[in-house]
Amino acid sequence: MATEIKVPVLPESVSDATIATWHKQAGDTVRRDENLVDLETDKVVLEVPSTVDGVLKEIRFAEGDTVTSQQVIAVIEEGAVASDSGDKAGNKTAKADEAGDKATQQKDEGEAPAKAAKSSSPATAGSKTGDLPPGARFTAEKEGLDPSQVQGTGRRGAVTKEDLLNYASGRTGGVSGGARPEERVPMTRMRKRIAERLMQSKESIAMLTSFNEVNLGNVMAMRKALGEQFQKEHGIKLGFMSFFAKAAANALQRHPAVNASVDGDDIIYHGYADISIAVSTDRGLVTPVLRNVERMGFAEVEQAIADYATAAREGGLKLEDLQGGTFTITNGGTFGSLMSTPIVNPPQSAILGMHAIKERAIVENGQVVAAPMMYIALSYDHRIIDGKDAVLFLVDIKNQLENPHRMLLGM
Repeated sequence: MATEIKVPVLPESVSDATIATWHKQAGDTVRRDENLVDLETDKVVLEVPSTVDGVLKEIRFAEGDTVTSQQVIAVIEEGAVASDSGDKAGNKTAKADEAGDKATQQKDEGEAPAKAAKSSSPATAGSKTGDLPPGARFTAEKEGLDPSQVQGTGRRGAVTKEDLLNYASGRTGGVSGGARPEERVPMTRMRKRIAERLMQSKESIAMLTSFNEVNLGNVMAMRKALGEQFQKEHGIKLGFMSFFAKAAANALQRHPAVNASVDGDDIIYHGYADISIAVSTDRGLVTPVLRNVERMGFAEVEQAIADYATAAREGGLKLEDLQGGTFTITNGGTFGSLMSTPIVNPPQSAILGMHAIKERAIVENGQVVAAPMMYIALSYDHRIIDGKDAVLFLVDIKNQLENPHRMLLGM
């Protein structure tokens, strides 16, 4: 019995998908719930599993083809078993090839002395440094080059001084000059969508970035003192992101302009903090949304972030996980970034950038001390967020992180 495999029902905001990778080929045995193919949309990669046990009889679309919702992309012969005749034929072919290789090897070994006798032609006479002309010999010794690795352009293939100099500097385009590889690959749908969104942001938003710095000494001390107990109680590590997410959620309640968005000639003020957390994957940056962070505890934030990060890297994010969001946090510090100007993700109006923690000398109570400092950045839409609001928002974040006990008390 033939079973059709169809493209899943796509959300209204997604018109089509691209065949990214087939994990099975025609003739392969498949199991129920085994992933057959990855479909790439503008935002996420969807897995399409087999609905039955059987053999993949037909693949109707190749990788790179565009498909739409409920379109048939493959046919499975239910209950069938893949034939092993191909394997047997392959084994016979392998044995024949092996016998042929042995015969060829014996023939080559018999011809080796004759080939060696012919190899001392003038074209290869320069393979030893002593056989080179004086100028070339001096260059080879000076540069520490092996003339046998250089393709000669002199008379009858002799290696010249110029050949050696070109080889040393990599100026030639041939093999002797070293490889200069290039590869052209098409953008994935997700990468193209990211590019479009970034350009949309740059062209449609009056974007400005403000900076501040935070002493994370008290946060680090709290994590050290309570981290082990926190993990035992909640089964998840206490990271830095939960402190920043909670601080941002609190600050968004006190500075509603930063949590607003533009809709035509209107400004929409959101009374909740749905915070997008930027997660890096092999396919690009995605921003799953933590909803109502103002109501979440630290453990809930940490668990949600961990779950989203795992789903993002394994291709398990759903489209609804990425939709909405009133504010974004991105952490370039995980890759070593010291300072950056993050780009706002429309229709949101602001994004908070975290960076690397570095010990720096600061003045504290009249004394110069070393402290774990982080630069933080707020990029914002200057059309609806005044500079004063942006600066006060950053100061609010700073005060909470430098006094985390007050943040826990909602102050």
